[in-house]
Amino acid sequence: MKIKTFFFILLLICSFMNAQQMNNNNPFFTEWKTPFQTPPFNEIKPEHFIPAYEEGMKQEKAEVDAIINNSERPTFDNTLKVIEKSGEFLSRVSRVFGGLNGANTNEEIQKIARITTPMLSKHNDDISLNEKLFERIKAIYNEKDKLNLSDEQKAVLENRYTSFVRSGANLNQADKEKLRKINEQMSMLGLKFNENLLKETNAVGLVIDNKDDLKGLPEDVIKSASELAAAKGMNGKWAFSLQKPSFIPFLQYSQKRDLREKLFKAYTNRGNNNNEFDNKKILSQIISLRVQRANLLGYKSHADFVLERTMAKTADAVNKFLAELWDPAVKRARTEANDMQAIINKEKGNFMLEPWDWWFYAEKVKKEKFDLDEEMLRPYFQMENVRSGAFAVASKLYGIKFIERNDIQVYNPDVKVFEVTEADGKHIGIFYSDYFPRDGKRSGAWSSGFRSQSNIDGEFITPLVYNVGNFSKPTADKPALMSIDEVNTLFHELGHGLNSLFSNNIYPGAKFIPRDFVELPSQIMENWALEPEVLKMYAKHYKTGKVIPQQLIDKLKKSKLFNQGFETVEYLMASILDMDWHTITDVRERDVTQFENESYMKMGKMPEIESRYQSTNFQHIIGGYSAGYYSYIWAAVLDADAFQAFVETGNLFDHKTAKAFRNYVLANGGVGDAMEAFIKFRGRAPKKDALLKARGLN
Repeated sequence: MKIKTFFFILLLICSFMNAQQMNNNNPFFTEWKTPFQTPPFNEIKPEHFIPAYEEGMKQEKAEVDAIINNSERPTFDNTLKVIEKSGEFLSRVSRVFGGLNGANTNEEIQKIARITTPMLSKHNDDISLNEKLFERIKAIYNEKDKLNLSDEQKAVLENRYTSFVRSGANLNQADKEKLRKINEQMSMLGLKFNENLLKETNAVGLVIDNKDDLKGLPEDVIKSASELAAAKGMNGKWAFSLQKPSFIPFLQYSQKRDLREKLFKAYTNRGNNNNEFDNKKILSQIISLRVQRANLLGYKSHADFVLERTMAKTADAVNKFLAELWDPAVKRARTEANDMQAIINKEKGNFMLEPWDWWFYAEKVKKEKFDLDEEMLRPYFQMENVRSGAFAVASKLYGIKFIERNDIQVYNPDVKVFEVTEADGKHIGIFYSDYFPRDGKRSGAWSSGFRSQSNIDGEFITPLVYNVGNFSKPTADKPALMSIDEVNTLFHELGHGLNSLFSNNIYPGAKFIPRDFVELPSQIMENWALEPEVLKMYAKHYKTGKVIPQQLIDKLKKSKLFNQGFETVEYLMASILDMDWHTITDVRERDVTQFENESYMKMGKMPEIESRYQSTNFQHIIGGYSAGYYSYIWAAVLDADAFQAFVETGNLFDHKTAKAFRNYVLANGGVGDAMEAFIKFRGRAPKKDALLKARGLN
């Protein structure tokens, strides 16, 4: 018996030592001695994440326990300030993992996500549903008018209290258990939805083995398709994926109408192919669970729950706003469709315009009306030059510098890193750019960070920000040449990045940016992208280095309103579909296709235009934009009006206006009321006039 006991103890000691050794080799358990304590991606391996997650949750639980076991009367310093400082280890792990899972995932990473997602759901609920912790916050909240709190401290208190209430802190124990189960189910379903969509998006949508089927395609498009086919093991063929840089040029230029239809439908049917990656049932379950959660928390619908903390406030306000834009947008889109149908008839096409024809005939109309097409412009939009142009705009506006750093580790060779400084060299933060599609990256473009800014107790922590895109890749003999849409997107995401880089708060929790305000910093940057003055700064021919000629700039300016009806209608369709899904008030399984068709019928869908997203591939509403996709056009009112403030000075880079925008919107926007922040900058509430004019809808 004693021998057995001895060996058992020895086994425990060995296990402990092995665990310690593993943790010693785990970069998350050591101080990062990298420049600016950036993530040491060269050292981080998939096997490091689960132990790090477990330790992070353990540490945050201990930090919360210390707060609730404090016998002293609750104060801002011994409760809220400690909460603000807690969870640093877990945040570091989660941010790195989230960045990789979005932009550089694989089967191993996805498996870890499936393991850690329910763990994190339980951990977060353990905190947000902790009665003792909430009682301490509530005690401070009830005395807030008697306390001498700063504006930031008031914002932290308001945001924390509201967050706990909206997370179910006031529910009885039975309802809390129901909420826990709902949260876990939703987190796992959302993960599965996104995994399915990634697999469907990575699929090859069209393979061509007959050279005659390439008719009409530019040489660069053919070259890219050949390289993609070779990469997929199909030498001698041409492949087109369901990533936009691949399928959009095919729709624009292919003279094979049947193949355009095939590729277009492959894209729109992602997640709706009745296969192992089908998202219909998953979406229906998510919608039902969202209704159940909203009901538990005292709301009729998920939209009521979400919109309470936005500028719009109610579903009625959103629907009214979208309806006001729908008719003028459809009117303009109908004119555009008629122009295309006229060309079809002129060419004796003998068919009616369909959604898969739009890009092809839009190019013809653009050529006919403005003597302009995408391929004339691409040579002037080399990605590196466009990025430099966006940096230059930010530099001229805010006096900042972007300095490339080759000594900072990255998670993929495509990623480039820049240190951002003030004009005097003071460090602001680190900016990562990751712009090319790959199988491990979800579709679309986004901005996020590996670390947020804070300044608690005078310890100023600078942000680590990244921008991710899926832009046209370089080929064997040409650099990455971008479309106009991609140019705008690059500027857009940098705007989000600047919002994070310029953040200047003591407490991270002081900032709450409503979803329909958060797109203002990004969308305003798009206004500079194609201004003649700005184009001359960065639009240079990739071969000759010559600046884009004035003749092309003039054509671009004249075509500024081209296709705005289409772009607005396809966007509004998705926004209305989102609202229809999330204003549901009853819990039952739905036929997703039928619901979607009824939504389109109700809005008066144009047969020539499909929604920007379909329910089974609408990743925005599975993530943070549920009942919020309208936010882009809501914020478009704000950004068009805000840009006019620069125009009215006669100087697009007016320093006084830029300083006000940085201070009120970028640095401190989100602390307090969003509309008040806009009014402080603009001097008045926003008007729709600038947006309607910018889109030709007036």
